[in-house]
Parts: sequence; C-alpha cells; structure tokens
Amino acid sequence: MNTTNNEEGCCFETQAIRTQTERSQYNEHSTPLYLTSSFVFDDAENMRAVFAEEIQRYSYSRFTNPNQTELVEKIRIFEKAEAGFAFATGMAAVYCSLFPLLKTGDHIVSCSNIFGSTRGLFSNTFPEWGVETSYFDLNQVYDVERLIKPNTKILFAESPTNPGVDVLDLAYLGEIAKKHNLIFIVDNTFATPYLQNPITLGAHIVVHSATKLIDGQGRACGGVTVGYKKYIHKIYLFARTIGASISPFNAWVLSKSLETLAIRVDRHCENALTIAEYLEQHPAVEFIKYPFLPSHPQYEIAKKQMKQGGNIIAFGIKGGLDTGRTFLDALQLCSRTANLGDSRTIVTHPASTTHSKVPAEEKVATGITDNLIRLSVGLENTKDIIRDLEQALTTAQ
Repeated sequence: MNTTNNEEGCCFETQAIRTQTERSQYNEHSTPLYLTSSFVFDDAENMRAVFAEEIQRYSYSRFTNPNQTELVEKIRIFEKAEAGFAFATGMAAVYCSLFPLLKTGDHIVSCSNIFGSTRGLFSNTFPEWGVETSYFDLNQVYDVERLIKPNTKILFAESPTNPGVDVLDLAYLGEIAKKHNLIFIVDNTFATPYLQNPITLGAHIVVHSATKLIDGQGRACGGVTVGYKKYIHKIYLFARTIGASISPFNAWVLSKSLETLAIRVDRHCENALTIAEYLEQHPAVEFIKYPFLPSHPQYEIAKKQMKQGGNIIAFGIKGGLDTGRTFLDALQLCSRTANLGDSRTIVTHPASTTHSKVPAEEKVATGITDNLIRLSVGLENTKDIIRDLEQALTTAQ
C-alpha cells in the first residue's frame, strides 16, 4: 500500500483531497495516471516472492494498480474499514462481495426492496448454484430473525433502498448479524461514505456503486467494496482471478471525483430537500418518500444514522402508468436515463426499466408501483428543476 496516510485524523474533506499515492521522482502535485498493464521486477527472486505473496508490491494491473489503490484507500478511510478493492462496475462489486463468501447450500437473508440487478442475482443466478435467498418486508424489519436458518450465511441490506428510498435500521440489523454470526453486507450507494458509515453500525462489508454520486458526473463506471480484512482478502483473490478489477483510468477519474464529493453531496441534499417539499404539496403527487421529510416512515432512523437525506426522491403520480409516461415524455430539462447521482437531474420509471424483470407480484410486494418515479436531483438551480417538473406534471394531468 503506497499512499500517504497522514490525513487519517483529519476531516472528511481533507482526507478526500490529501490522501494520494506517494510522489514519484518527478514530485508531481496531482496523482498521475499509471496506464500500464504490468510492473517490472528487480530479479527472479523478487518476482517469485511477489507471486508467492511474501512481498506486497505492484505486479499486474488486474491485481492492483496505484490508481486503484488510491481510490480504495480513500473509501477505506471514509468508511473506517480495514481493507478494500475496486471493481469495474457496481454490480461487479456486489457479485464479488457475495460469491466467494458462499458455498452450495448456504442461505441469504435480504431486504426485499433492492436494486433490480441485485434482486436478479439473488433470485435467478444464485439458486442455480444452490444458494437460496429469503426476503424480509421493510415494514416488518424487526421480525427479520424468523427468516434466519441454520444455513444462513449473509444478511444483506440497502439503505436507503433502490428505488423506494426506504431506510433500514442498520444498527438493529448489525445486532442481529452479531447474534447469529452472520456476515452483514450493506450497499451504501445512495448515501455515500459522506452521509453514512455502516461499519460503525455493525456491518462487516460495505459496497458502493462508484458510478453514481462518487463519480457524480456520469462519466465512468466503477465499484468499491471495503470491510473486514479477512473477508476482503477472499473477495480480492476471487476478483483478480475473474478479472473484475477497475481500469487505472476509471480509478483515477473516481479518485479525483472524491475530492469534491462532500461539497457536491451537500448541494445535492439541499436541492433534493427543496424539491421534495415542493412535490409533497403538489396536488398531482399521490405519495412521496425522501429520508429527511418528516412524513417519511423511517424519518427518525434516517436522522439518527444519516448526515443528510441524499439526492434520491421516490414519488407516485396520480393517474397510473399512462399518466406517468406522459409526465416522462413532457420533461424538457430533466434527463430520462437509468443512471443516478449525476450533476444533471435524472428521472427514471423503475417498473419499466431498472426493475422491469422483477416479477409482477414481487413488484407489488416491494412497492414498485406503475406510477412510481425515481428522481435523482442534480446540481442545477432548483427553480429550473421545479419549473420543468411543474410543466410536466401539468401536462400529465
């Protein structure tokens, strides 16, 4: 690990900017790109010792690379974790954080309202390998223990959830995981390490889709997993074998993005709360969920474990699917795309896009209604965002 670590006692913003790779002989101020597939060894014995893992140093960029190391080290410090690894995408991070810790016959307990691709992994892929998943209702989270079996290995959660923006009591789930000796994994993508630190609440592994707010400008894909060293080592060995590691260029982009994460997320949250308060009063809106609105069902939990409410709003438009489609088509400023956490405000219809492959009965059970809209609030002026939402809502009615 070759990064300067004098900043671990500093504040978040300072750590994000000042944690970087050691300077080369050129004394560069900003971390350079290390666009190399491999690294040269001093001699045959050095090469042997590195591959035998007797010596830690760079050997091959599929394993580790200085740019990847810098990105991971920042997230590791933010999340108060022991170790980490960076992946090509967020879903690569999710998959690689689960598969090497499971074996045939194991069982997962997961919250029901999770990202569509993660749900597909649990419902379609893992059963083929003899791994089953049981889901707990977000409204009955305190009854999660009844789903735990002798073969349960992992407790998995998102908070806030995608796309319903529900909030789980992570400290409670951490206690359950400890009581039953489960590996507690939390997808912290919506909150980012700036707003929430699940390891301090009992998680063993934290996953981020860095494609979202960590990048913040819709430029690069990536994923990061951090956590206890004993788990991360298994994840690392598996990931490097299947080639799921992040490219040096994307790692460099994402690490530079972290330098402005705090100031960006502050504005995202400020904008999102303003938009949420506007939508809550709109006659065309049937329901709305935003963690820092007092009307959110888990408002008190959100205030306890999150610094701010994030940038994602879930709301429903009166009138059903056709009205929702009319609303989407009427948007002029906001983007219609499946990403989130961008500097641009994004509107998505989960039922027909990100969660379209979820069976109809599961959609109903997890609150993914036909009129549900996921709004990723960007950094534009809120007056302009509201103006666009207002005209689109008016058109849809």
